[in-house]
Amino acid sequence: MRWNGVMWWFMVAAVVATTTGGKEPELHRVGGKRGWTDQNVNYTEWAMNQTFYVGDWLYFGFDKRKYNVLEVNQTSYQQCNDKGFIKNITRGGRDVYNLTEAKLFYFLSSGGYCFHGMKLAVDVVEFVPSSETVLYDNGSPVLMAATIGKPSLLHLICFGLTLRRILNY
Repeated sequence: MRWNGVMWWFMVAAVVATTTGGKEPELHRVGGKRGWTDQNVNYTEWAMNQTFYVGDWLYFGFDKRKYNVLEVNQTSYQQCNDKGFIKNITRGGRDVYNLTEAKLFYFLSSGGYCFHGMKLAVDVVEFVPSSETVLYDNGSPVLMAATIGKPSLLHLICFGLTLRRILNY
């Protein structure tokens, strides 16, 4: 009997330790197929059709001889000011940027291109799994958290309790 209890807690700890409960990071190609360019791409509209989560990546594809990518603050973004930028993320024209926290990120291209629309504001949010209520045959509601592609902690605990009950019989 003692062995079953130890084994049960070990299994629960192992499963919880290996399950993130989150979502897989996504790579967003800035500007879609057109990339990072001054050729009639509305980056505000593009960003409004995306959802950016903490851990996602931005991919900037551009001609490095003409353009660059600077992370700036909100004031610099609004004024297209490329002086005093936060970070120059330009490395070679095929550059990625990890969205590491939930906040507004601002990017622009210097050399006057920002005034032609080469600027991007990205609102990054935390991933929150959706929840749904399931009614069992006896009418009692149970709240279950649904995650994308991974079992929730509630599912794992229910599995562990069921397994423990089976092992005790």
